[in-house]
Amino acid sequence: MCGSSLMRSQRGSSGDLSAKRRSEGGYTLVALLALMTVLALFAMALAPRVQQQAQREREKEAIFRGEQVADAIRQYYNYTTAIKRLQGEQALPSSIEDLLDGLPKPGGSKSLQILRASAARDPLTLDGEWRFVRPRSQALIEFQQSIMFYTGNFVPQPRDQQMVQLQQFAVPPIVSAINLGTRPTQGNPSTADDVSSGPFIGVASRSKNDSVITYYGIERHDQWIFTPLFRN
Repeated sequence: MCGSSLMRSQRGSSGDLSAKRRSEGGYTLVALLALMTVLALFAMALAPRVQQQAQREREKEAIFRGEQVADAIRQYYNYTTAIKRLQGEQALPSSIEDLLDGLPKPGGSKSLQILRASAARDPLTLDGEWRFVRPRSQALIEFQQSIMFYTGNFVPQPRDQQMVQLQQFAVPPIVSAINLGTRPTQGNPSTADDVSSGPFIGVASRSKNDSVITYYGIERHDQWIFTPLFRN
């Protein structure tokens, strides 16, 4: 009898222990699921901020590269103006390769690099192809209006005289932008403006997305124009 009672007692204790372990395992699983749910909600709340920060960094890089292209256009124009005009040709670059090829060094076989290969790519688009902006194009006129509104009717003047003359040729004069009362509305680039070859005075992104940061107060990627015409 005693042996039988002892065996039943041991079986009972073993069963209670198993049930306790199953219960503890169930609590652990519930706690783990709750933790995973909290982490998932936290990740969902954090994701927009991460995406916004990533876009902000791409936009900063786009501005950095775009202004490098603008400076390369300035150097190219200043170097080639006299030669090209004597030959009756356009002094502005006609392709991004014109800028990547650099400028001939006097008495040397190598060229002076004026544009890095990375700057020739637009970081805001998948294909990385800049949109070229022609002189006297509507997009350039609207960009000047936005600059004037942003600066209080002041148009930044280039330092060198050749750029000043080019500015007078490339952009028709505007009397005032402040009198408009609100920021000038820029439309979508026309087919004539949306080019990838031919003489150009600036570049712009093909991305039509709204921006996180602003450039001269402009909040859309394809309306940011990088040109030497308004740089001191």
